[in-house]
Amino acid sequence: MTARRVLGVGALAVVVAAMGWALFVGLPRAYRPRPQVLPPPAPAAAAPGRRIKARLFYVSEDGTRLTGVERDVAYGDGAAAQAQEIIKAQLAPAAAPLISAVPAGTTLRALYVTSNGAAYVDLSREVVNAHPGGSLDELLTIYSIVNALTMNLPAVTSVQVLVDGKETDTLAGHVDLRRPLTKNVSWVE
Repeated sequence: MTARRVLGVGALAVVVAAMGWALFVGLPRAYRPRPQVLPPPAPAAAAPGRRIKARLFYVSEDGTRLTGVERDVAYGDGAAAQAQEIIKAQLAPAAAPLISAVPAGTTLRALYVTSNGAAYVDLSREVVNAHPGGSLDELLTIYSIVNALTMNLPAVTSVQVLVDGKETDTLAGHVDLRRPLTKNVSWVE
């Protein structure tokens, strides 16, 4: 085979690969509808003093799974308000000896629940910037949030994690966050 033919075949392979990426990754990503993220409900949505029991998730003793712990959480009127209170409690610093799977300093920017049960949770940039990395740590972070909502609120069937008001591909390079995720109890001991 001549050098010219090898270069031609190589160039053709590059063009085919680029077209395949554009067709199967680029275009679907560009034309996917963007969720509308609303600001968090006014603080009046939580009834003062009223509390509910919710199962929150922390890193297990061996560091490989999540463990569910029942906690008192402020009551919120409606699914979105209650989801906001659950996520605020999940993001709060964990009392010893518990360890939070969510990086310290992460805050809830906004939360929205659609009529079909998808919750959009918009977290601050600290969830990415302060994340320790690694596939296991990323899975535990994501499923502490996803499971906290889907296991406590029947109205929430899936969770889409956003960062600083935008969709993100991943937190640390391992878990695909381009679509809403459903409950996954395999990460809970």
